[in-house]
Formats: sequence, C-alpha cells, structure tokens
Amino acid sequence: MTRPLAYAFIGLGHLGANLAACLVRGGFEVVVYDRNPEAIERLVALGASAATSPADAAARAGNAITCLPSPKISEAVLTGPDGLLAGLPKGATWIEMSTNGHDEVVRLAALAKAGGVETLECPVTGGVHLAADGRITALIGGDAALYDRHHQAIEAMCARAFLMGPIGSAAVIKVITNMLAFIHLVAAGEALMLAKKGGLDLAQAYHAIVASSGNSFVHETESQLVLNGSYDIGFTMDLALKDLGFALSMAREGGVPLDLADRVNAIFRQGKEIYGGDAWSTMIVRLLEDATGADLRAPGFPAKL
Repeated sequence: MTRPLAYAFIGLGHLGANLAACLVRGGFEVVVYDRNPEAIERLVALGASAATSPADAAARAGNAITCLPSPKISEAVLTGPDGLLAGLPKGATWIEMSTNGHDEVVRLAALAKAGGVETLECPVTGGVHLAADGRITALIGGDAALYDRHHQAIEAMCARAFLMGPIGSAAVIKVITNMLAFIHLVAAGEALMLAKKGGLDLAQAYHAIVASSGNSFVHETESQLVLNGSYDIGFTMDLALKDLGFALSMAREGGVPLDLADRVNAIFRQGKEIYGGDAWSTMIVRLLEDATGADLRAPGFPAKL
C-alpha cells in the first residue's frame, strides 16, 4: 500500500485550522506552522507536528499547503528567507488554498515554478462551519495530473471539488462566489428588516424564506447568526472587502459594469469604518439595524453554525 503524502500546512486561522485538522484526521502526516503559537499547539494536540518556520515545515513534509489572508502574505511565505521555496525539494507541490485574484495567483505560481515547485490552486467555498466537518467545496485550478496526485488530501478536507481549468481559473470562480455571497448577505438583511417592520414573527419569516424562491445559502446560514445576535461567521469585514476588490478589479479589466457589487462594496466600506475591519462580515446587517433603531433578533437560532 502506498504511503500517504505528507504536507506542510501554513496558516492556521479560522479556516486553515479546520482544513489542517481534517487532513490530520484523514491519516496524513501534517507539519504545521503559524505565527500564533496557540494555533500550532491546538493542531499538535490533534496529531500534527510543529515546525519552526515555513521552510522547516516544507523540508520535513516535501509538499506544502497554505491558507493565508492576502496575496502579499502568500508571497512572503512562499519566497521569504524562511519561506516554502527554501525548504521544498525540486518537483514538490504547493497547494494554495488562499483566496487570490487571477493575476496574483498566476504570478505566484510562476515564482514557484522558477524555484522548481508546481502549484495547485485550491480556494474553498461554503464557510468555516463546513470546513470544520470536511464538508466544504474545493475550487481547483491547475494541471489535471497534478490534481490527481493530490486528490486524496483534497478529499480529506473537502466534500466536493471542481477542476475549473488552468492556474487562475479557480481564482475567477472563487471571487464570483464570494461576490454573490456578500450581495446575498446585504439582501437577506434588508428582507429580514422588511419582515420586522411588517410586523412578522422573524423566526417564522426566516423559515418561510428558506422554503421560498427567494432563498439562498447565505440566508439559510448567516441569517441565523444575525437573528441570534452573535454575527459570528468567522470571516471579517477586511476579508470581504479584499474579495470584493478582486471582483471589481476583474470587472474593470473585462469592461463589465457591476452595479450591485459596487454598491455592496460601498456598504462594506461603511461597515468597516463604523465597526472596524476585524468585525465579522455578517455585522454588515447591523448598519440597517442601527439606521432603523430596530434589532433583528429571534429565539431558537445558534450563536455559531
């Protein structure tokens, strides 16, 4: 029986920690690194090994996975003095699970290629709560044979995977799905506020929308956190604005007017100004609550998904 591949996993934030944990539970040897020592300790308690740097993790594992908050950080982790290219052997694979723009991930893959490392682009979609159970969806960009080499690791982390095409393809669809999610979130908040002002029971209104033609995945999930009042989706205003920025940049390059996305981007900028970039993205609905002086609360909804 062929021994499973080993992986360095760099970036143990809300999403990355859950993905790495799924990989450990799937029987893979995982060597982890993060700037937060507590995040490393939590993964070591599950069976991962700790590294002292991305280079150390990469050298010990032979392949690497990253889940990081921005292209700038991805580049530093890849090319820095103690980065992945300093530790990965020639012919190794870097699986980039961060959300990047098309041009950024193509550029980073070229840097990896120059260092003798192949890149598989693998952003995920569906939310942190699905990542915790290995039920999130992977969007793949890269060579089909390279994907086949690592599909077992991806399947350990993700319930479904879509090979979208060459490097950069997954970035395009991921930016589109996130753009839709933020538009749906603002729309769901407006719908719930109309229900509130219309005198409806908000819990009953939530369930009626779920069963209607107006339903969305975002309403089914994130509206529950609004109704609870926790807003705790594990995803921040800053990250939402980063992803909306990618969408708007793509639109400018392609000559596509995105009226809805542009308006939602402005709403999120206002949300960041008032609540801060580290506030949960779901708190964007609070702008409407504050403007109307009415909160959207109902009993029976969870603080976390």
